[in-house]
Amino acid sequence: MARPLRSWIWLVAPALWLTGLPTRSAEPQPNVVFILADDLGYTDVGCYGSRYYETPAIDRLAREGVRFTNGYTCGPNCQPTRAALMSGQYGPRTGVYTVGGIDRFNWRSRPLRPVDNVAILPLDRITLAQSLKRAGYATGMFGKWHLGQDGEHHPARRGFDEAIVSMGKHYDFVTSPSVEYPPGTYLADFLTGRAEDFIRRQRARPFFLYLTHFGVHSPFEAKVDLVARFRNKPGAGGHRDPTYAAMIASVDESVGRILALLDELKLSEKTLVIFSSDNGGVGGYDREGLGPAGGITDNAPLRGGKGMLYEGGVRVPYMFRWPGRIRSGTTRIEPINSVDLYPTLLALAAARPPAGYTLDGTSYAPLLTGNPPPSGRPPLYWHFPGYLGAGPGRWRTTPAGSIRSGDWKLIEFFEDGRRELYDLTNDPSERRNIAEAHPERVTQLRAALAAWRNTVGARMPTPQAPP
Repeated sequence: MARPLRSWIWLVAPALWLTGLPTRSAEPQPNVVFILADDLGYTDVGCYGSRYYETPAIDRLAREGVRFTNGYTCGPNCQPTRAALMSGQYGPRTGVYTVGGIDRFNWRSRPLRPVDNVAILPLDRITLAQSLKRAGYATGMFGKWHLGQDGEHHPARRGFDEAIVSMGKHYDFVTSPSVEYPPGTYLADFLTGRAEDFIRRQRARPFFLYLTHFGVHSPFEAKVDLVARFRNKPGAGGHRDPTYAAMIASVDESVGRILALLDELKLSEKTLVIFSSDNGGVGGYDREGLGPAGGITDNAPLRGGKGMLYEGGVRVPYMFRWPGRIRSGTTRIEPINSVDLYPTLLALAAARPPAGYTLDGTSYAPLLTGNPPPSGRPPLYWHFPGYLGAGPGRWRTTPAGSIRSGDWKLIEFFEDGRRELYDLTNDPSERRNIAEAHPERVTQLRAALAAWRNTVGARMPTPQAPP
């Protein structure tokens, strides 16, 4: 007998989840440190299953806090996730659904014309940093911004009191604004040093630190001593590249340095530390018939990788530590995603949402602090009206949309209307498309997805004009 469809009445459910969360509190506002890795896959850390990569500091976060096993990003690649985190809105509202312009790949060989992508976060969006700053926080951002860095779009003009942007290279990197550094400096170390300085200077007041690493994104470059550590280590579970392992180790070192500093300054019990990634790892393509497609890791048992709406592209490590407030060693199975961070941090900071501004997410503050959440978690949605290539004539994704409601996930492909349905509890690897066996479920989920697209004003790709 088929299980009932869990609540997907998303117009009502967000209000239910937010009920009971105070907008003001006598408790001190927590510091917030959000460390975001780039392209780090779901199983690329020890506490999520890797037997090759070594991540003792990240594993410590999970051991001393809560680890979500269904943490999601709002996009299968970098830019849409970052836009969702900072705006609290799904991609159709901001126009940011992929990286760069649509001409990165030869879409003209396909039947649909992609929706034009917005490559910067629109200036009328109120960022998470702006809202926390208004609530009395000192705000700092160091690393990959990826939402426009010229003039008014620079994070220093989007709510961060101080910001240094850098991405694209791990050595000989360029920063905005320009900062001198010793030759041979590794970017992850540089960013961590700036973050440590920010914490030391701001420790007397509540602060929000957004430490957003370029690691472990290509080019695959790492410190020589760390590469040597892994060179003779046997691979396991599709994890075998010593340079990539060394890059992960550098991100882990960064986490360890931040945790050590919080301990030194006696700030640990006043600070919520969050660690996650912006999308799935670069790998898993061979099982999709795409060849290696530049893969360097593997997201197994999840299907696919970065650039796909399968779980390997959008499910990521997500953990939180706040000693004394978050019970150590906790695992949560409830789905959370990028747009949820904004309302969650506002709830924990006892800050009011911006007046007249739409937040698409749902606060999961009760899940962190051990309080029972209200029922009715609204569904998660994805909208990708474009193409991501994987080599000549091969595609990581064609235009598609997806919804996860309870245990069920539907992917709808826009070129031909094909639908795939998965029961993620019993089939997290998405090996069995059960759409034909559950036509009513498909109809329900497809209707919910279409209703959501209509509400958020999602633009759809259009048929190409005949030559």
